[in-house]
Amino acid sequence: MENMNYLSFNKYPKVFPKEVLFPNWLTDVDKLELVDSVLCYGKGKSYGDVCLNEDGTLIDTTNLNHIINFDNNTGLIKCEAGITLKEILEFTVPKGWFLPVTPGTKFITLGGAVANDVHGKNHHTAGTFGSHVTEIELFRSDKLTYTCTRDKNKELFSATIGGLGLTGFIKTVEFQLINIETPFMYVENIKFNNLDSFFDLNEESEKLFPYTVSWVDCTTKGKKMGKGIYMRGRHATKTEVSKSFEMKDGALPFPIEASFINNFTVKAFNKLFYSKQFSKFSTQIVPFEPYFYPLDMIDGWEKAYGKKGFLQHQFVLPYDNCKEYMHLIFEEIVNSGMSSFLTVLKSFGDAISPGMLSFPKKGITLAIDYRMEGEKTLKLLDRIDTIVAKSGGSLYPGKDARMSRDHFHQFYPTFEEFLKYKDPNFSSSFYRRIK
Repeated sequence: MENMNYLSFNKYPKVFPKEVLFPNWLTDVDKLELVDSVLCYGKGKSYGDVCLNEDGTLIDTTNLNHIINFDNNTGLIKCEAGITLKEILEFTVPKGWFLPVTPGTKFITLGGAVANDVHGKNHHTAGTFGSHVTEIELFRSDKLTYTCTRDKNKELFSATIGGLGLTGFIKTVEFQLINIETPFMYVENIKFNNLDSFFDLNEESEKLFPYTVSWVDCTTKGKKMGKGIYMRGRHATKTEVSKSFEMKDGALPFPIEASFINNFTVKAFNKLFYSKQFSKFSTQIVPFEPYFYPLDMIDGWEKAYGKKGFLQHQFVLPYDNCKEYMHLIFEEIVNSGMSSFLTVLKSFGDAISPGMLSFPKKGITLAIDYRMEGEKTLKLLDRIDTIVAKSGGSLYPGKDARMSRDHFHQFYPTFEEFLKYKDPNFSSSFYRRIK
């Protein structure tokens, strides 16, 4: 059954739509009858159920992937919402332009980037993706297309950015690119011994580099709990790059769908990854892809979690008390024995996201994967959610499959205001779970 292919990236939960529609051109969108329960679906790279619509209608935007306008002098670009970040980069990077903000994969659609108001390694300097959007064309179930900007239909503009696809069909998005000299990154890798060392290093690095992120080990107890490697970078200049680089699709296929993620393999990987850098400090000039999209280089890496899938859990803790609560959460993770081989710790800056339901706010954010082991996994995440809620933090809906309704409403107090702008016929499994 064709509809069975429409799952989220982490293959949990396994729910399926009743039907899938396939518009080929923007003019096809205008003819759609958006009735009952409708939701747009891009590449399915969300974790959880924000891109799922059990027993409803999905609209596959894959074919709406064209660039409409591009100004090479200013870097302003307008595209159909089904285009992927990969396709945008292939067009813009050779011309000296880069995405203003990018998440950890280039295989998401532009519409998905807006609907989830994605963030990247440069939030402390650039804010979210939505901060760089200048215009959205939105088709709603009243069969009207609304042009939304910061000045025109501004409430609908704000609700659509980070609105999880619930305000209507995003037809086109116009946004501002940033200028780069080369497709390379200058990167400094620094080992740190524990969580407290991370906080000191992060405070220093945010002042020096536009991109900051760290890999952390969530399997080590005691004085070395939270050790890791800090990776801070910036776009390299022409003088720093001695040879040219050609963008290539170099993804290696993951061989089979089988569960390789367990306590032994995670601990072994974490030990090897930390030890791969012999010195405490190293510098590199690297292509942008391995810095921004390390997992894109392994096609199908999610298969390592097995057929039951996995849960990715991302939260942010406010700066005021993040040290205390992050230690408590790390202790929960370490003691559970349920860690992942890629755990990302980074900071959000002062920038206020333009979306009503946008996730980032000033603080420290952790993203971690857990192999789905039923109640054991769910209860661990419930315990962490309680700590996050007590801290005044929040969870990321785009990476959620089981957040409680009460927690969602606590984390997103603007939800009632958002509902004024939600399209009455657009829905999702996530929305029905938390409304």
